Amino acid sequence: MLARRRGAGSLGSAVAVLVDLQGVGARSAERQLFEDLSITISAGDRLGVVGVNGTGKSTLLAVVAGASAPATGAVRRGRGARISYLSQEPSLPAGSVAEAVGTGWEAEAALDRLGMAGWSERDVENLSGGQRKRVALAAALARPAELLVLDEPTNHLDLAAVAWLQAQLVAMRGGLVLVSHDRHLLDAVTTRMLELDRGHSHLHDGGYASYLDARAERAARSEQAEAVRRNLARAELAWLRRGAPARSRKPRARLQAAARTLEGRPEPPAHRGDLQLAFGAPRLGDRVIELRRASFVHPGASAPTLSSVDLTIGREERLAIVGPNGSGKTTLLDLLAGRREPTTGTLSAGPTVSVGYYDQHGGQLDGSARVRELVAGPRRLPGSPEDQALMERFWFGGELAFAPVRTLSGGERRRLQLLVVLAARPNVLLLDEPTNDLDLDTLRSLEDFLESWPGALVVVSHDRTFLERTAERVLALDAGGRLEAVPGGLDGWIERAAAPPVSPGTPPDRVAARAAPERAAAHGRRLREIDKEMAREKRRVDQLAAQMSATTDHRELEQLGREAAAAQSRLEALEDQWLHLAEQAGA
Repeated sequence: MLARRRGAGSLGSAVAVLVDLQGVGARSAERQLFEDLSITISAGDRLGVVGVNGTGKSTLLAVVAGASAPATGAVRRGRGARISYLSQEPSLPAGSVAEAVGTGWEAEAALDRLGMAGWSERDVENLSGGQRKRVALAAALARPAELLVLDEPTNHLDLAAVAWLQAQLVAMRGGLVLVSHDRHLLDAVTTRMLELDRGHSHLHDGGYASYLDARAERAARSEQAEAVRRNLARAELAWLRRGAPARSRKPRARLQAAARTLEGRPEPPAHRGDLQLAFGAPRLGDRVIELRRASFVHPGASAPTLSSVDLTIGREERLAIVGPNGSGKTTLLDLLAGRREPTTGTLSAGPTVSVGYYDQHGGQLDGSARVRELVAGPRRLPGSPEDQALMERFWFGGELAFAPVRTLSGGERRRLQLLVVLAARPNVLLLDEPTNDLDLDTLRSLEDFLESWPGALVVVSHDRTFLERTAERVLALDAGGRLEAVPGGLDGWIERAAAPPVSPGTPPDRVAARAAPERAAAHGRRLREIDKEMAREKRRVDQLAAQMSATTDHRELEQLGREAAAAQSRLEALEDQWLHLAEQAGA
């Protein structure tokens, strides 16, 4: 395997310390990113780097890789330690794809599994942004190195390619530094997590799950410290008020200081609370969007990108579109959004449909425009109370509201694009690779919002966690542009895409063996559905409990009690179903 060959090189050079950072700091044009960061990366380390967009993750990876120098501190590298680096927006040397990636079976294997096998002779200047990222990733994987530094490597990959990449990283024996929003990947390959948060850094031993535990514990400690601080402030304020009337500036100042303490808050987290996305959208009628025998041929193309597509989007649709790169997923979303018209066939949309399209091109935002101007749009004046509240909800408050788009990080621009789309109050959301370059906090909040959002949703994504949480129906586009249902759902499609084709002479027992993953995928899909249902019922139980504690009306209490008992009963029944299915899956 490609990764094992890389690992053998690592062991042969016997490099212990690969990179050592001492007191490193960096800043952007307008703010401090991080400071006084010290960490040692040794052979065998698997470091995942996480943090809110704009905290300096990409800057840190560039420093580790030697592509840029830190503003402060020192970086030392092990003697003979070779580093292979994939930046978030890589540049390729002039020439063909084959010249950019190199020769040998490693290069050929990487190009093949990343969907670029037929592009070896193509000039890199004629590649799309996604194709350039895949070529750069192939080059990074094929190049012998002791340390692999990857910045968002799963962007622009399909699900099968992500699964292959994960297997490569698990198998390699060199060091790894990884920035990714893909939680499956982080959980599978990391052994340590570095969190960047408001200029500070927190190092967690263990993988992604241990990072989540440590972060939750840190938040709990912060809340406990804040409770102690507020109790002390209350005690001091009560003591002051019990004394003689304030007649001097000094006690008045103490009273005011204590009051300010009570009104204050602990040091805010990197994001102020959960991302609040639940604001109004126009009611969606019975007619939404329909494609009938729709095909699309790009000008000058010899074959259609989409072929005889029949698709009906329902009022409460939760649809995932999957397929290999180049199969036409974005073109299909363009048709649904009305950006393109089918070459043949028909497209119809209901009269109440208002489409919000979150595409892959956040860079198309006007770089000279300020955040508040884009949020207001062409029909409103910037700075209205409604827009101000909306920007606060998306963590664009304070100075960031006046920041020009060109000063934002790639992830912040993507978050701003999401804000602009949702600010238009759509009732049909089309999301094309929404997880690219968004931080994990934003992803979790977006997933939570979509679980209860009343409109229709169509999503194209390579992020398994995101699709598992948001989609209920999966359709796949094949290489010929045909749309079909996927047996076994998302897991079934990944298994099928990764497996070799079944030849006509394959014995029946082998065919049955290949069907087993589909049965397991069906079990997994149902378990995830029950997980979602349990989460909804748990929220309902908590809401009813809060309502019961806030009322003294005995009739209302009786009614709320009946509803709470019914919700608790449903929750327990779902838990029984989950346990039963889990036992079957493990049998």
